[in-house]
Amino acid sequence: MSIERKWIIKDRSKMADVQRLADELSIDAVLANLLVQRGVYTFNDAHVFFRPKLEYLHDPFMMKDMDIAVNRINKAIKNQENIMIYGDYDVDGTTAVSLVYLFLRKFYKRIIYYIPDRYNEGYGISYRSVDCAFEKEVSLVIALDCGIKANEKISYAKAKGIDYIICDHHLPGEQVPEAVAVLDPKRSDCNYPFSELSGCGVGFKMLQAFCLVNNISFFELYPYLDLLAVSIASDIVPIIGENRILAFYGLKQLNENPRRGLKSIIKISGLENHRISIDDIVFKIGPRINAAGRMESGKAAVDLLTSDSEEAAVYFGETINTHNKDRKSVDKLITQEALAMVEISRDEIMDKATILYNPQWHKGVIGIVASRLIESYHKPTIVLTNSNGFITGSARSIPGFDLYQAIEACSDLLENFGGHMYAAGLTMKEANLERFKQRFKEIANEQVTTEMMIPQIEVDDYLDFRQITPKFFRILKQFQPFGPENMSPVFLTRNVYDNGNGRIVGQDGEHLRLELIQENEPYRHIPAIAFNQSDHFEHLNGGNPVDICYSIAENYYRGIANIQLQVKDIKDKEIIP
Repeated sequence: MSIERKWIIKDRSKMADVQRLADELSIDAVLANLLVQRGVYTFNDAHVFFRPKLEYLHDPFMMKDMDIAVNRINKAIKNQENIMIYGDYDVDGTTAVSLVYLFLRKFYKRIIYYIPDRYNEGYGISYRSVDCAFEKEVSLVIALDCGIKANEKISYAKAKGIDYIICDHHLPGEQVPEAVAVLDPKRSDCNYPFSELSGCGVGFKMLQAFCLVNNISFFELYPYLDLLAVSIASDIVPIIGENRILAFYGLKQLNENPRRGLKSIIKISGLENHRISIDDIVFKIGPRINAAGRMESGKAAVDLLTSDSEEAAVYFGETINTHNKDRKSVDKLITQEALAMVEISRDEIMDKATILYNPQWHKGVIGIVASRLIESYHKPTIVLTNSNGFITGSARSIPGFDLYQAIEACSDLLENFGGHMYAAGLTMKEANLERFKQRFKEIANEQVTTEMMIPQIEVDDYLDFRQITPKFFRILKQFQPFGPENMSPVFLTRNVYDNGNGRIVGQDGEHLRLELIQENEPYRHIPAIAFNQSDHFEHLNGGNPVDICYSIAENYYRGIANIQLQVKDIKDKEIIP
């Protein structure tokens, strides 16, 4: 099902600032406009933006409880206590566990790691893991990417004599758990200057503080930035501030000297001889690491990322790749079933939210299915299945609708829930399903407007093909790493034709590979790929003009990089004013 998208041109009211910056930096006004949109107005601003430096990182002790956390780790090492590194089963959690485990193990050997089972334990700190820590005589657990709402579990652990350091980045509840230390830049009583770290990022800041207290050079931490870059990209945190600096150097490490486990995934993903970007992590590396926790156990991901031999890295890499292939197959089948359910239900078509339940669906992929349904219908979506006698599900939202707030309004019907504005998880008793559906849909029907249900593409600026020079692209690449709040710029070009070599590609004939020319630039041919837009082929093949919005990227073929347009949308006639 194809949805018409609305193109929104970003504000262009600051053209005096744009022109002044363009003159000061001797760059195209389009590039200067991109900088102004990102709050860059001067030469010095541009220098800081284009040249991220590790020295710009904040003092980790500005985070509340950081001194307590480091002191507790040092006490555990001094007293020869057993330490458990604990983390969620997604990419952020498994990279965080791998990073903290590998680094601390350089200085202390009595450390183990634990990843909860998605199906038997669920998200966050589990009672089973506390019991396991007790059995193994663990007296300190460092919980990463989870724990901020685990008040009851922390009390249970405390009664067993087990201390917890929580390193989380999710929104706290009304009261933080009674752990020894709770590191979370989103705490209302925390004055840390940057609140958008990933879970792995919070763990990294703890290690940075550990190094400062123990006179360990910061550059001992540098080799672990490849793991942090994978976390930042996969957890879709804003790539600004500290995240931009950490992602910049993490990508450098990932490209130049990745650890064995990541090298194995890079090879399997076909990214050898390729300059790896945030997008490559999001679409190729991250999903493979995630697949372990989705299909079997997240522990396999940590086994991979902490591999200390080539043979082990290859073995775990191939195992995880198999999980990813299985995940794709299951995800495709469930998506087809879900789309069919929507099509035969008048309520699901008419309502401003989609809620689907099938007790047979695989819990590990329902979040992906929810995202795919939004691509087709563009409205808040919850996909539910049955797990351990409860209905459990994943929810995804659209811009403008606060998903977390809507689910919170139904909290009396839920066993537990968590997440944020655009993504959440929830669990309920089967008896509450119909009441939950009714209440949630009432909220959505009231709050979601018709306008919100039209997907939008934000266009940064107009661009002619003649402006895409080697200098232009060289500077554009320096805007990387791209990600939330610094997305790859989207341009709009009018009156574009295919040169006659365009063709339909893809396993199901869903994509277009094109050679594009602009009306006023007949001798400039630029390669382009348009995913899921083969319905425009007949119009283009007839020599007809289109308007396109797109990003500019590099396409690698046999190790050689060439400019390629990644077409976001095509309009067969001019409808943008």
